[in-house]
Amino acid sequence: MQRLNIIGCGRVGRTLARLWHTRAVFAIGDVDDHGLDKSRAAVAFIGAGRASTGIDDTSEAELWLLALPDDRIAERCRVLAASKRLTAGNIVFHCSGALGSGELAAAVACGAAVASIHPLKTFADPAIAVATFAGTSCGVEGDAAARAVLAPAFEAIGARLFALDAAGKTVYHAASVLVCNDLAALLEAGTRAYALAGIAPEAALSLMAPLVRETLDNVFSMGTARALTGPVMRGDVEVVRRQLAVLSSAEPRVAAVYRSLGLIAVELARKAGGAEAAALNAIEDLLRE
Repeated sequence: MQRLNIIGCGRVGRTLARLWHTRAVFAIGDVDDHGLDKSRAAVAFIGAGRASTGIDDTSEAELWLLALPDDRIAERCRVLAASKRLTAGNIVFHCSGALGSGELAAAVACGAAVASIHPLKTFADPAIAVATFAGTSCGVEGDAAARAVLAPAFEAIGARLFALDAAGKTVYHAASVLVCNDLAALLEAGTRAYALAGIAPEAALSLMAPLVRETLDNVFSMGTARALTGPVMRGDVEVVRRQLAVLSSAEPRVAAVYRSLGLIAVELARKAGGAEAAALNAIEDLLRE
């Protein structure tokens, strides 16, 4: 069984390592998570491995996962390369959605094959992520030799792989941010608007839950244009005018969100043919003011 060392074992690293250990895909080797205490905690969660105090305290391995924040990947890869731990034929990979495998150029100079595999999934709680990982789509790019080993390893824990172009990863990740991270921010904007109506955040979340879930179900079953409802779809100019005025006065940042998303909603309404052109034009003018 091939040995995997992990540098920077946060939520993604812990999830993958535990799955690979449980399924006997890789032998988990040294785990370096920014200090011995964190490394020990990661090892305890994974159920295997040895807590390391740094790259200089790691043994050799066939595979190296750099499960680090994006701005540290290239730098730690250079440190790894300088440590002489890498040998020709090793595989070095990261799981960033925004950066390509080119960040691992220092490993390539040592004769390693490199890749990037990004799980399109939230990892807010590693224990939940472990239980729900099966079926996760993962974008893959990098050297053929690295992909030949990593693709079956990810498939063994339930991943569904798709090819990514390294040159397009910035916008690919931006899209993922919009539909995941910014969805949470959008719902926060909604709770702030509900607060203006005297509804507390906890109550607002309870009210929102069925509406949000039903909307998501509609989007994925009918598409975005057909799932659109509400004042823009109906062409209710005065409703939009009043809502925009209240939000602009009380919550300017929420009003900015309302304007930006409202303009996209106008485009969807035109596509769906849900309101008269004159009404949609008037709404667009209001939102652009």
